[in-house]
Amino acid sequence: MSHDAEAEGAGTLEQAMRQAAAFLKEDPSLAEEQAFAILEAVPGHPPAELLLAQARRRRGDLDGALALLRALAGRQPRWAAAQVELGVALGQAGRGDEAIPALRKAVALKPDHPDAWRLLADHLVASGDAEGADAAYARHIKASTRDPRLLDAANAMVANDIPRAQALLRAHLKAVPTDVPAIRMFAEVAMRVGRVVEAQNLLERCLELAPGFEAARHNYAVLLHRQNQSAAALTEIERLLERSPRNPGYRNLLAVILGRVGEYARSSALYRELLNEYPANAKVWMSYGHVLKTEGRTEDCIEAYRETIAREPSLGEAWWSLANMKTFRFSEADIDTMRAQLARDDLPDTDRLHFEFAMGKALEDASEWEGSFRHYAQANALHHATVDYDPALNAGRIERFRKDFSAEFFTSRAGQGCESPAPIFVVGMPRSGSTLVEQILSSHSQVEGTTELPELISMARALRERSEGDDTEGYNPVLAAMDPAQLRALGGEYLERCRIHRKTAAPFFIDKMPNNFLHAGLIHLMLPNARIIDTRRHPMACCFSNFKQHYARGQNFSYSLEDMGRYYRDYVQLMAHFDAVLPGRIHRVIYEQVVADTETEVRRLLEYCGLPFEEGCLRFFENERPVRTASSEQVRRPIYSEGVDQWRHYEPWLGPLEQVLGPTLACYPELPPG
Repeated sequence: MSHDAEAEGAGTLEQAMRQAAAFLKEDPSLAEEQAFAILEAVPGHPPAELLLAQARRRRGDLDGALALLRALAGRQPRWAAAQVELGVALGQAGRGDEAIPALRKAVALKPDHPDAWRLLADHLVASGDAEGADAAYARHIKASTRDPRLLDAANAMVANDIPRAQALLRAHLKAVPTDVPAIRMFAEVAMRVGRVVEAQNLLERCLELAPGFEAARHNYAVLLHRQNQSAAALTEIERLLERSPRNPGYRNLLAVILGRVGEYARSSALYRELLNEYPANAKVWMSYGHVLKTEGRTEDCIEAYRETIAREPSLGEAWWSLANMKTFRFSEADIDTMRAQLARDDLPDTDRLHFEFAMGKALEDASEWEGSFRHYAQANALHHATVDYDPALNAGRIERFRKDFSAEFFTSRAGQGCESPAPIFVVGMPRSGSTLVEQILSSHSQVEGTTELPELISMARALRERSEGDDTEGYNPVLAAMDPAQLRALGGEYLERCRIHRKTAAPFFIDKMPNNFLHAGLIHLMLPNARIIDTRRHPMACCFSNFKQHYARGQNFSYSLEDMGRYYRDYVQLMAHFDAVLPGRIHRVIYEQVVADTETEVRRLLEYCGLPFEEGCLRFFENERPVRTASSEQVRRPIYSEGVDQWRHYEPWLGPLEQVLGPTLACYPELPPG
C-alpha cells in the first residue's frame, strides 16, 4: 500500500471514529453500529472497542458493556480510559464495590484525570469512606484546574496546607471575583477550618453565578446538612438527584438526611439499595444498622452490625454499636475477639476507644466491675485527649445567664414572643430519663414525639455569632436588644425549622434535646406558651451513666469524672435560677420517683402539659414510634428499677466525681443552699 493510501485509510478510520463518537451522545444504537463496522475493518482496534462498550452502556446493555470492558482492560492493562469506563459501567450496574478498584487503577495510571477522581470520590462517599472521599475530591479539584493561577492553590489543598491555599485563593478572587471554580475552592477551604457561615455565603454566590455547577451544589447540600438546615439540604440533594439519579454519593447523603428528619423507612430502603451495590463495605452495613435500631427492628439491627464486623473485625464503632443497644449481651467469643483487637499495637486510637467502651459494657454485664471500670476509664481518657472542653468557660456562661436573665428582665418582656403552645421541650442532663419522659408523652393521642432536634442549638449558635461580646457573654446582649416583633419572629422561625420533623397532625410535639436546658430563658422569651420539662436523675447515677456512654458527637464534658461533676453542678444551679425568677414555669421530673410511682408522676406530667390523662401513657412501652437515642431499647420495655442503683457497683472508683458534686449530691433531690 502506498503512503497516500495509508494516509487515506488512517483518515477514514479517524473520520469513522469521530462520527461514532458524535452518534454516542445522540443515538447510542447508531454509535454501536458504527463501532461494529470499524472493528470489522480493523479487528481488535482498542478505541473502537471502548466506544462499542460505551454505546452498549448508554443503551442499557450493561452486561454486554462489561464483557467487552473486562476483556479490553485485560489486554490493555496500562490504559486509564478503559479502567475509567469499566468503573462507570460497574457503578451503573450497581456493583460499586467493584467500581472502586477499577477507578483506583485509573487514577494510578493517569493521576490528572479529573472525572476518575470525582467518580472515585462519589463511590467512596457511598461506601462510608469519608476520609478517602475527601482526599479524592481534593485531587479532583487539582486535576480539574487548568488555570495556572489556581494550580498552586489546588496543590496546597491536596497537601492540606490550608493557610497557603487560603492566601492564594483570596488574592486570586480579589483580581477575578467571579471565577466560579475559585469560589468553590475557597468555600472548601472555609469548610475545612470551620468557617461555616463564610463557606455557605461563598457557595450561595457560586450557585448564583453558575446554577448548574453540580460539585458546588453537592458541597452546599453537605454544608446545609452539617448546619442542621435539614429542609434546605433535602431540597438541594433532591435537585441533584433529578439530574444524576444513580450518583452514589448523592444517594448516600440523601439516606443520611432522611434519617436526620425522621424519614426512616425511605432511609433504610436507600441503604438497602446501596448495600446491593457495596455489599462488602462495612460502614454502609453499620449505617443501615443505625437506622434499623431507630426503627425498633432489633434483630435486623444486630444482624446488620454482625455483617459489619464480619467484613471489618477491627472496626471498633461496630462493636460499640452492639454494646450501645443496652439490652444486647456479648458472648465469650465476642469478648475474646475484642481483647485480641485491643492487644494489637497498630490499632488506631479511634477504634481502640470504641473497643474500650464496648469492653466496659461487656464486663459490666458479666458483673466484673473493676475490669469494666478500667476499660471505661481508658476509653474516656483516649477521647478526652482529643476534645477541647473548658469547664471554666461553661461555668462562666451559666453564671452570665444567671446574672443577665433576672426576674425583672423577664417581667419587662412578658407577653412577647410567638404564642404557639405546640412545642414541649424535654431538657436536662443526658442519661437522666428524658427518653422515658418523651416516650410517655408521645404515647398520648395529642402529642407527637420527634427526636433530639438540633434546631434550637443551631439558632443559639447563630445568635452568638451576631454578638460582639466575649465567650461567656454568648447571645445575651443580642436577645436583650430584640423587640417584641423580633422575639415573635424567632419563635416562628423555630416552628418553621421543626416542620420537616413533624409527621402527624397532633397539636403538640416534643423536642427532646437535653442540652436545651442552657436555653430555657431563650425558649421562654420566644415561645412563652411552650412547656419546659426538666428531667433529673441521681447525680452519681446520671454522671456515671454519661461517663460510660460514648456519644456520636458533642457532650464533651462527659469524658472526665471531674468535668462531668462540674457540668451537673452547673446545670442544677442554672435550673434553680430559673425556678427562682420564673416560678412554676419549668416542670421537674425526678427519675427515681417515676420508677417508684409511675402513675402519680405521669398524671402530674400530663396536668402540667394541660393534657387529659390517657391510659396509653402508662403503657408507653407498646409505642412503636422510632427512637433515636441510646435508650431506644430500654424504653420499649416496662419500667424497671434495676438501673437506679447500678452505679453503686462502681462506687469504689467514683471518689473524684463525688467530691466535685459536693452539696449537689448531698441534697438531692432538693437544691443545695445558696
